[in-house]
Amino acid sequence: MKHDLILFNGTIINENRSFKGYIVIDGELITDVAEGSPDKTLIENATDAIDVKGAYILPGAIDDQVHFRDPGLTHKGDIFTESRAAAAGGVTSFMDMPNTKPPTVSTSDVEWKLAHAANQSAVNYSFFIGATNDNLDELLKCDYSRVPGVKLFLGSSTGNMLVDNEETLNRIFRDVPAIIAIHSEDEATIRENRDKIAHEYNGEVPVRLHPAIRSREACIISTRRAIDRARKYGSRLHVLHVSTAEEIEMFSTEPLDKKLITAEVCAHHLWFSDADYDTIGTRVKMNPAVKTAADRDALRQGLRDGRLDIVATDHAPHLLSEKEGNALTAASGAPMVQFSLPVMLELADRGIFTRELVVDKMCHAPAELYNIDKRGYLRKGYYADIAVVTSDTPYEVTDGMALSRCGWTPLDGTILHNRVVMTFVNGKKVYSHGTISPDASGHELKYNRKPNI
Repeated sequence: MKHDLILFNGTIINENRSFKGYIVIDGELITDVAEGSPDKTLIENATDAIDVKGAYILPGAIDDQVHFRDPGLTHKGDIFTESRAAAAGGVTSFMDMPNTKPPTVSTSDVEWKLAHAANQSAVNYSFFIGATNDNLDELLKCDYSRVPGVKLFLGSSTGNMLVDNEETLNRIFRDVPAIIAIHSEDEATIRENRDKIAHEYNGEVPVRLHPAIRSREACIISTRRAIDRARKYGSRLHVLHVSTAEEIEMFSTEPLDKKLITAEVCAHHLWFSDADYDTIGTRVKMNPAVKTAADRDALRQGLRDGRLDIVATDHAPHLLSEKEGNALTAASGAPMVQFSLPVMLELADRGIFTRELVVDKMCHAPAELYNIDKRGYLRKGYYADIAVVTSDTPYEVTDGMALSRCGWTPLDGTILHNRVVMTFVNGKKVYSHGTISPDASGHELKYNRKPNI
């Protein structure tokens, strides 16, 4: 029997197991995942048989929080460039955030992005609709079989889509029939901190004080308030980029499918600490801020014990010229989608996580949390979204490797061992050993929900 593609002689990591095996692909779908070595005839009858030579074979990662800057901020990045950075990092599906220019706050805005991505994206794509103080009607008529959820800014960040009307917030939490994904920082606390510290330093605030402005208290207050509101209304709440030890304790260790309130942690909060402000400077300035090593350790433990459900990037490219300045003036955010999977596997090599946990939190759990159709696993009948990763040769990450339009990475100078060498999207090889396929393209993500009628 003929097959389109076989990947063999690899270590498959899937569903909390690691085993030597092979994968058979026909068209867009996986037709077999098996242990051991394929029969010689199976290899001979494949149109393309790839010996991965002992590399790891993983499901493609699913990133639920990226800012691809399209439309309106495309000097930093766009769907074309950033989706190719994702492919180079083994990320085969993304969910893009709405704080573009103009912001994505209507169903027609979402439709425009979906049509645009169909012609631009190298990987699978999806787009949040953003909440404002006055667009509840748009949120209620949205088709959440095509949209992952509503993005709600409870603290201002790039694009300033802050929602602060209490009645609007109550109605969103009460009436929206979908995931409400929040940027959780208390705006009043941030403003008070900013005014005080700016006065104290006469406006020249060193970047190491960014966590004093975007303080842990701002995160704790906002997240506690959001959880209380979600419990009151029975909302499906998802807290993005958790950054403090105190917040972690607010979440449950129940199995993911039992939770109405879930949490995400970003790779940069698991990798960096506030000690890095002195060496990396504004490159590690993020919202919420990177905090202490103790917070980082607590986040790692929260991922291990199940309080934190998924890992994402908050990929947020800015030009280096926009990152110049101090804690008040430098842009917040950094590109991470190309190196998030290698970084997480590096932490596994250091004994902080297992590789199986990394795959669960970056591949399986996002698919489960958002009910994505036939993705996130290496299973018969699922789309063949696959990353092939080697770990035997150290290399130095440099700005020159960055495929993001902004042309830099906060990991510049970092030695890693895990490297994505091939990425497959819907059964097609879109990335191989530094080269993006010229015809790389993805599909719109589908969610197993009934349209909101």
